[in-house]
Amino acid sequence: MATTGLKDKIPPNNQDAEIATLGALLLDTEALGTVIHYLRSEDFYKTAHQRIYQAILNLFDRNEAIDLITLTEELKNDKLLETSGGAAYVSRLTSAVPTSANVRYYAQIVQDCSIRRHLARIASSIVSDSYDDSREVRLIIEEAERQIFEITDKQHSGTFQPAKEIVAKTIEAIEKLYHTKDAYIGIPSGFSELDMLTSGFQNSEFIVIGARPSVGKTALALTMAANMAIHNKFPVGFFTLEMSSMALMQRMLASEARIRSNSLRSGFLKPSDFHKLTEAASKIYEAPLYVEDSPSLRLLDLRALARRMRHQFNVAIIFIDYLTLITSENKELPRHEQIAEISRSLKALARELDIPVVALSQVRRESEGKQPNLADLRESGSIEQDADVVIFLHRERLSGDSEDLPRNIETDLIVAKQRNGPVGSMKIAFIPEYTKFENMTKGVDT
Repeated sequence: MATTGLKDKIPPNNQDAEIATLGALLLDTEALGTVIHYLRSEDFYKTAHQRIYQAILNLFDRNEAIDLITLTEELKNDKLLETSGGAAYVSRLTSAVPTSANVRYYAQIVQDCSIRRHLARIASSIVSDSYDDSREVRLIIEEAERQIFEITDKQHSGTFQPAKEIVAKTIEAIEKLYHTKDAYIGIPSGFSELDMLTSGFQNSEFIVIGARPSVGKTALALTMAANMAIHNKFPVGFFTLEMSSMALMQRMLASEARIRSNSLRSGFLKPSDFHKLTEAASKIYEAPLYVEDSPSLRLLDLRALARRMRHQFNVAIIFIDYLTLITSENKELPRHEQIAEISRSLKALARELDIPVVALSQVRRESEGKQPNLADLRESGSIEQDADVVIFLHRERLSGDSEDLPRNIETDLIVAKQRNGPVGSMKIAFIPEYTKFENMTKGVDT
């Protein structure tokens, strides 16, 4: 038996469900509050049904009564009545369904068919683009992923909630915080004063950590990632564009085992170090930490990998070390416009994935020797505009081997911008021999 080609198949649709949905809306206009959560006019397969549903939405938008007479008049005024089946067809809609009680079920069937048609169109587009040698493979993949995620977002569109439901959820969340004694509603960084100021890093926020070179941006990000993944078991994604994954892991092992980083790099370890190294390695092995170390990572690839991390490992936060090493797709644009594009994209990614995205960024050379401010973020003012939170690291630059440096170096951690909260500064301690940061009191005591 010959297999029917895809081009000969009728796109997924359910005419009975479409008619039942429209009929239920005419029987009970209150049902529109349920249906509008699931359906837009283009979700109906039959053009006549699209026009009838849009006419119902127009009446609703003008706060006018919705019944057979007003609907017919609306279609007639828009010169769409005949192409919608005529007055007789519209009047038969109410006889197709005895009650509006099952309208949610009907609407979900219509939505499912619409999603299937959308998926079929995406698949067809992918096949077509795959045969087009002028299209770059990464662009095809990015576009396909973007369209798939749009469908997912559509399925999770918002809806109204009564106050009684919201207050019940709020009380439940407060009780949970009370019993766990957790003071933060976001993901805690592990630095107590910072977490008190921000209540932890919040979902959908784009957070920028800025500093001059060699002040400790990567060390701070790794310390935060370790606090989250190793000690609090939050799944963390870490993009390292500046160093290899092995070099990054050596830093993390030195930090967690409290072994001199120079000793770890050179291999000059004491017998007692191996026990500490094994314990630290065991903790990191069990941690939900996922590292990507592709150099010169393109923006399209970064977004695709971030989506995959979120989908596959449910990462709760993503770190990017660092922002200006990301390669823009539009290389012919001036550098400041490329950075603006990258900044906007990372902000959009945080909102799309509904997790915090933390990007490291250098600050201008002019800020050397003084406390940096928002205007010092390098190469683009858009970073300052797009970021929900901007944090600066500042201390006097110290030279020499880590063994010759003070054991604890006082460093300013400055929250220069927080869209939804206060700003301020605090002191933290940098431990050069372990290449890590700690809370000031802990750092001084160790």
